[in-house]
Amino acid sequence: MIAWRELHIKQRQFILLLSLIIGIFAAIAASLLKSSIHFIQSLLTESFSKENVNYWYLVFPAIGILLASLFVRYVVKDDISHGVTRILYAISQRKSILKLHNIWTSLVGSSITIGFGGSVGAEAPIVLTGSAIGSNLGKFFKLDQKTLMLLIGCGAAGAIGGIFKAPIAGLVFTLEVLMLDMTLTSIVPLLISSVTATAMSYIFSGNAFVFKFNVIEGFSVERIPFLIILGIVCGLVSLYFTRGINKIEQFFRRFKNPYSKLAIGGVMLSLLIFLFPPLYGEGYNTINALLIGNVDSVLDRSFFLGLGDSPWIIVVYLVLIIVFKIFATAATNGAGGVGGIFAPSLFMGALTGFVVADVFNLLGFPVPNENFALAGMSGLMSGVMHAPLTGIFLIAELTGGYNLFMTLIIVSTVSYLTIILFEPHSLYAMRLAQKGELLTHHKDKAVLTLLKMENVIETDLTELAPEMTLGELVKIISHSRRNIFPVVNPDTKVLMGVVLLDEVRNIMFRPELYNRFTVKKLMISPPATINQNLPMEKVMEIFEDTGAWNLPVVDDHKKYIGYVSKSKIFSSYRHVLVHFSDE
Repeated sequence: MIAWRELHIKQRQFILLLSLIIGIFAAIAASLLKSSIHFIQSLLTESFSKENVNYWYLVFPAIGILLASLFVRYVVKDDISHGVTRILYAISQRKSILKLHNIWTSLVGSSITIGFGGSVGAEAPIVLTGSAIGSNLGKFFKLDQKTLMLLIGCGAAGAIGGIFKAPIAGLVFTLEVLMLDMTLTSIVPLLISSVTATAMSYIFSGNAFVFKFNVIEGFSVERIPFLIILGIVCGLVSLYFTRGINKIEQFFRRFKNPYSKLAIGGVMLSLLIFLFPPLYGEGYNTINALLIGNVDSVLDRSFFLGLGDSPWIIVVYLVLIIVFKIFATAATNGAGGVGGIFAPSLFMGALTGFVVADVFNLLGFPVPNENFALAGMSGLMSGVMHAPLTGIFLIAELTGGYNLFMTLIIVSTVSYLTIILFEPHSLYAMRLAQKGELLTHHKDKAVLTLLKMENVIETDLTELAPEMTLGELVKIISHSRRNIFPVVNPDTKVLMGVVLLDEVRNIMFRPELYNRFTVKKLMISPPATINQNLPMEKVMEIFEDTGAWNLPVVDDHKKYIGYVSKSKIFSSYRHVLVHFSDE
C-alpha cells in the first residue's frame, strides 16, 4: 500500500487526503465521547430532585474516579492525563509520535470520570484522541517527523471543530496552544480537518449551537471601561486558576500510594459537589443557565436554595463556586480521573463574567449579565491557555455571538496581557517549560529543544589516569588528534580534571621531566561541567557564561561520559533548522 501510494499519489495531495480522513475520525470520536458522557450522567442523575439536597453526590464522583483510576492502572498501564501536555511532549521530545492506545483510552477514561461527576472537561481527552489518530496514520505510512507534527495538528483541529462545531477555533487552537509554526501551505490541511469534523458534527447532532445565547444588547462604546475591568479580573482569576491547579496537583504527587490519592481526592471532590452541585461534571448546564439569564436554577439542589431573595446571596454563592472549582478539578485529576481544563476554564469564565456584571448592577452601573458571562468565558480561556484568538473565535462559534466580537476581543486581550505579566507559559505548557522540553514559536528555542544531548556528545577523547607520567602522556599525545584529555579516576570513573595540550606544550619536549611530572600535577579544572540531562538551551547558556568551546559531560554521579563542543552543536543546529524550515 505504501509503495503504491508513493508511485501514484504525490506527497502534498496525500497529506490533504489524510487531513480529510483525520477530520472524519476526529468527529466520530467527539460524538462518541459526548454521547457516552451524557448517557452516564442521565442514567445517574435523571431522578434527582431539583428542590432537595441529594446525598448521591457524596458517592458517584468517588466511584467514577475509582473506576477511571483502575482502568488506567490495570488496562492502559500508561499516563493519559493532561492530554494537551502529552501532545506538546510528543511534539517536543518524542518525534511527534503518540501511542496507538491514545486513540481510545482517553475516550473511555474521561467518559467514566465526567459521567460520574468528575469536575473536568472532555476536550483535552478528545484533542489527545484526534492527535493520536493523526500521529498513528502518519506513522503507518512511514511519514517523516515534520509531517507527523502537521498531522497531529490536524487531529487537534478536527477534535476541537468536532466537539464544539467551531472550525476557526480548531485552527487557531492548533497554532496558539500547540505552538506549531506553520506556513500558509501547512494551514490548508488544518482547515480541511477542522471543517470536515465540524460538518460531520452538524450531521450527527444538528445545527444547534453548543450553548444557547441570544444577543439582547449589542456592543456599546460606553461599556469599554467595564469590559477592561472584566478583562483584568479574568486575567487575575486565570492566574489563580493556573497557579492553584499547579499547586494542588503538586500536593497530590507527593503521595506515592495511588489509593491514598484516591481517598483524598475522592472525599474532596464528593464533598465539594455535595455542597456546590454546579461542580458536578463539565458544568455546561450551569453555563447555559447563566447565558439565558436563568441564574436561579444554579441554586438547585444546594444548601443556598431558599436562603433569601437578596441578590448578594447569588453573588457570594457564585464566588464560592469559582474559588472551589480549581480544588474540584485538581482533585479529579490528582486522584486518578481523566479530564482536561478546557471546560473548567469556560465554566469559571462564565461565572466570573456574571459575578462582575452582577456587582456592577448592584452598584448602580447597568450592564447585561449575559453578555458579560459570554465575555468572561473568552477572557478565562485566553488567560489560562495564553490563547486570545482561541478564546475569541471559540466563544463566538460556540454561541453564535458574532455581534459581540468587539466585546470578546477587548476582554480576551486585556485578560491575556494581565496574566502574561505573571506567567510566561500556559498551564498546558508550564510543566514542560520548567524542564526545558517545550517546543515554541521562538525559532532558536524551538531548534535547541529538538537537539538532543546524546546526538552531540563526543566520546573519542582519550581518557587519562591521574598517576600517568608526563612521558606516558607524550606518547598518547603523539597518537591523538585532539588537544583535550579528560582525567578520570580509574576506579570510580569520576571526572577529576582535564589536561590541555597548550598547558603542557612547553615541557613535553624535555625528556628529563618525563618522570618528574604526573598527570595529576598537570591537570586543571574545566570551566564548567554539563549534566547529560540538561536541556540544550541551558547547555548553550553555560557555554555563553564560560566562554568555552569544549566542555565535559557527566552524569548525576559526576561520572565522565564524554565531551560536547560548541562547533558540534552549531553544526547540528544548522541541520535541524534546515530540515524544519524546508517547504
